[in-house]
Amino acid sequence: MITRLRRSSRPERSRLGVRDLLSECAAGVLQRPARSALTALGTVLGVGTFVAVLGLTATTSSQIDSRFNELTATEVTVEDTGGDQPEFLDNAFPADADSRIGALNGVRAAGVYWPVRLGPEELVAAAPPGVGDDGERTEVVAASPGVIAAAGPALEQGRAFDAYHDRRGENVAVIGSGLAARLGVTTLETGPAVFVGNQAFTVIGIIEDVERKADLLLSVVVPRTTAERIWGGPDSGERAKMLISTDLGAARQIASEAALALDPAHPEYFKVIPPPDPRSLRGSVTSDLNELFMLLAGICLVIGAVGIANTTLVAVLERTGEIGLRRALGARGRHITLQFLAESGALGALGGLIGTSLGTVTVVVMAVVRDWTPVIHPATVLAAPAIGLVTGVLAGLYPAWRASRIQPAEALRR
Repeated sequence: MITRLRRSSRPERSRLGVRDLLSECAAGVLQRPARSALTALGTVLGVGTFVAVLGLTATTSSQIDSRFNELTATEVTVEDTGGDQPEFLDNAFPADADSRIGALNGVRAAGVYWPVRLGPEELVAAAPPGVGDDGERTEVVAASPGVIAAAGPALEQGRAFDAYHDRRGENVAVIGSGLAARLGVTTLETGPAVFVGNQAFTVIGIIEDVERKADLLLSVVVPRTTAERIWGGPDSGERAKMLISTDLGAARQIASEAALALDPAHPEYFKVIPPPDPRSLRGSVTSDLNELFMLLAGICLVIGAVGIANTTLVAVLERTGEIGLRRALGARGRHITLQFLAESGALGALGGLIGTSLGTVTVVVMAVVRDWTPVIHPATVLAAPAIGLVTGVLAGLYPAWRASRIQPAEALRR
């Protein structure tokens, strides 16, 4: 009987059931709705940025894929190497190189070009030497009409020179809009000219943008026959090249045929550069974008976690009396820990759900505005709320531990 009495008189240790934990968690969150909303805001921003960044990365990567497929997969470059003894052959390209390559099936445009070697006194200016400014050192490119067509220009004004200008060796030029602005060429209605040294060239076209060979925008492009008449042809120091634009899917076939089409007797005079493999190219670019944006998303999540930890720690300090009362009524330290972890985890999960929704909407809106196809991986949407939950729990570890260390007597005296 004594033994039974001792056992029955021993106080029963307190317990915290799952239902009680959830109710306490809900009460702690709902009692201070404004603070809870601000606490969850950090996770909303972090997870929302995480989802938006990954979604926009996937979306832009798909656009980059198509861009690379359309441009790099349709460009072939041919370099004149001159064979084993290039010093004895300044220009291996035949006079009709454009038409020879243009006859291949799948070629859209092709042209030969080379940088003109200018003298130290031959500067580019909008007026003859000695009149106005001194001019500037600008590259002059000799090109056949096919080069500009293969570059895919968007003309701001005028037109590009054609076979007629090239055949007659006309003193005409096409320049980029940036160079035109520096030279003060604003309109073609007055027939403006640019001077390369003492040579005047009538500007017949201003290029706003090009799809390929962007350095043309910073150069004075003249017909190759005109350049040959004034400065001579290419030499062993500045050898000629050919730019070829092809139909999608035909570039590698054209690359295998170009050298033989240019000179069946000496195809070794040419080095043909086919387009890079689109899969490896876009894979490397996509990998770089993913690494960059994942770093940004991680930083946002860290900021959100710091916000939750700070707010939860302040809540612990403000609720010291409540914690002491609970401890005095029998709550154990781990019960207090679980309570605050549940509150921070709930706020993190709620912020994760809202952030996932906002991030998804951001990706869709951006894709619609840019006329893209939105791409969001399902794993991102499924993992984002869980990331918010984990972020909230991790952020609440230290405040919950601090709360569990509060002694009842000390807390009640405050």
